[in-house]
Amino acid sequence: MMKTQFAMQSIRIGRHSQRGAILFIALIVLVAMTMAGIAVMRSVDTNNMIAGNLAFRNAATSSADAGLESARSWLTGQTAATLEKDGNAGEGYFANWQDPWNPKAFSWAGDGVTVGTDPYGNTIYYVVHRMCKESNKSVLATDCFKMASLSTGSSKGGGGYEGSLPAATALPYFRITAKVVGPKNTTSYIQSFIY
Repeated sequence: MMKTQFAMQSIRIGRHSQRGAILFIALIVLVAMTMAGIAVMRSVDTNNMIAGNLAFRNAATSSADAGLESARSWLTGQTAATLEKDGNAGEGYFANWQDPWNPKAFSWAGDGVTVGTDPYGNTIYYVVHRMCKESNKSVLATDCFKMASLSTGSSKGGGGYEGSLPAATALPYFRITAKVVGPKNTTSYIQSFIY
């Protein structure tokens, strides 16, 4: 009987000595897990935002091809005499390279050509510069970057692209700059040189 009474007394003492320490530790672990969950959610949101911004930038860059192609089409329809003079306001053509020229400071709405808006909401502009130091002068008379006449065929012995240039011909290089402004103020600039 003595053994049983001693066992009962030790059980009662054990119950009285518990003060809720495990509950306190469990609450701390629960708060830590909640904070970790919130951090993971914010990280996922940030990653989604970055992926969305990259998608907008890639779409704007792809849309710039329409501006380059529109400028190339305009250039091929012009005469050499027309291309020696600066264009009219809003025509988007300059017969010199405008040193220094900064596409970020350029008045695209006033001096560039607006190609239009694509189905994704990107507004496309372009401007063309003849790569000559001065306007209103012939390509032969000014400091121009130009493609001079070539020997017949290409350097590999075959025919060149679109054949070779006639003798004593010089074609100036043109710099086409396209700007695309998309949703969320995404801006992309693309340049191409053609002759």
